[in-house]
Amino acid sequence: QVELVESGGGLIQAGGSRRLSCVASGRTFRVQGLGWFRQAPGKEREFVAALTWIGRTTKYADSVKGRFTISKDNAKNTLYLQMNDLRPEDTAVYYCAAKYVGADTFGSWGQGTQVTVSS
Repeated sequence: QVELVESGGGLIQAGGSRRLSCVASGRTFRVQGLGWFRQAPGKEREFVAALTWIGRTTKYADSVKGRFTISKDNAKNTLYLQMNDLRPEDTAVYYCAAKYVGADTFGSWGQGTQVTVSS
């Protein structure tokens, strides 16, 4: 299993930027991809962005394309989510997740970090 620990959340004004981090530890050699998800109050968890473990392929939700960038520092086993032009509707708990080799879904999750965007 892989342990994931997110950080970087907080209160940001609309139009501002924030970078979230997620440190992966444990059996990272079993990880095929990493992703960011978010869950707003009263809503289901939704996909935000993902990339392969070696970082060559990325995917974004339409709602964040052009504003958010997912990246990874392989030397530090750290996943990032750079969020620009933040909007109140981006307010949510953001979760980091790992997908294992051969798996169809994300199997490990972090504890989440709260991002609140004020208007």
